[in-house]
Amino acid sequence: MTDDHGMTSRAYELDRAHVFHSWSAQETLDPMVIAGARGSRVVDSAGAAYLDFSSQLVFTNLGHGHPRIVQAIKDQAELLCTVAPQHAVAPRSEAAHLIASLAPDGLNRVFFTNGGADANEHAVRMARLHTGRPKVMSAYRSYHGGTYTAINMTGDARRWPSDTGTAGVVRFFGPFLYRSEFHASDEAEECVRALAHLRRTIEAEGPATIAAIILETVPGTAGIMPPPDGYLPGVRELCDRYGIMLVLDEVMSGFGRAGEWLALDRYSVRPDLITFAKGVNSGYVPLGGVIISDAIAATFAHTPYPGGLTYSGHPLATAAAVATINTMSDEGTVAAAARLGRAVLGPGLRALASSHAVIGDVRGVGAFWAVELVADRATREPLPVASTLEIVAECRRLGLLVFTSANRIHVVPPCNLSDEDAAIGLSVLDRALARVGTVAS
Repeated sequence: MTDDHGMTSRAYELDRAHVFHSWSAQETLDPMVIAGARGSRVVDSAGAAYLDFSSQLVFTNLGHGHPRIVQAIKDQAELLCTVAPQHAVAPRSEAAHLIASLAPDGLNRVFFTNGGADANEHAVRMARLHTGRPKVMSAYRSYHGGTYTAINMTGDARRWPSDTGTAGVVRFFGPFLYRSEFHASDEAEECVRALAHLRRTIEAEGPATIAAIILETVPGTAGIMPPPDGYLPGVRELCDRYGIMLVLDEVMSGFGRAGEWLALDRYSVRPDLITFAKGVNSGYVPLGGVIISDAIAATFAHTPYPGGLTYSGHPLATAAAVATINTMSDEGTVAAAARLGRAVLGPGLRALASSHAVIGDVRGVGAFWAVELVADRATREPLPVASTLEIVAECRRLGLLVFTSANRIHVVPPCNLSDEDAAIGLSVLDRALARVGTVAS
């Protein structure tokens, strides 16, 4: 395992000796050494290229090495690499202006964080301080981050080892027709019953104890489940009725991923707080944040907000955000992502479903799709994780990187993916499903 400069072997050996990896049993890992990346492809240390249908962890919305973002980081580094957050600095100010301009009317302030988890932490802190209430409500099928409050708000099973039961979180079931908790027969019925369930949960918990409801606008890691029409406006109405703040988590679904600047634009809903990260600067430098309504910002007009981060609004990160947003605007990336989902990925994945019985459901928007794998279409029994991982491994052997979660493959390529690369990726997925699907059966 060497290259001309001996760097590959050293990178791998030092990784295994010293790097502690996320969400992993450390002794089981055999990480790929990535040597470079450009556009929709990454290159490993042996020179093999892989089409990146994962956007890494769903953040390279403009692909790898986009020259405008890279140049913006270089230019800012030569001018001013870093500065404490109490000072004003041009890239942070401009990024805040651009981000606020993409939000609904009445959300004009941006608090910058280092990523999505701490954005959700601070959004909930703001809601609790603004309302004077202790509880936050979140959905079971959700993921909001790995820090203390964020992991306790998370609904999926990764929460369990860290769940102390003391974080003031109440959970409920959101709408998901394919695995309905409400015995619904169509999306409209699922919506009505999910809202009734949420209303009853609020009433049973005591509305006056609930500061916020936090929802991923389109749940990501939990399964890419676009909510039915009317659900998010219905949640907004319940929040207004009971004085609860609505927090929409756009960490994964925002900045073009769902075929809109913000996924909430699909649903005509105005939250009180919006969290973001990942695609805001294509992940080139860590950045997240909270977009704050005027009413909540006013709470802290003369009373200090009790929170902050050393690197809040880091100049290199916000310069990358400015370049990303301006590039997406100039290149029409948001409309391109919407068309990619509507005309290419959606039809292509549904065609695969007609050919492979292992696919139970296909769903998504923009550059944000999930393929749910099942052992039995009639019972919807999930495909065992081991079989799903075999398909993922076969995709990699054939030169395709995909994002996987439980029994799902998530097709989440860069938002500016070409139709030609989309066709290549779908073809590889077809071949992997055909080979491993047969083995699994």
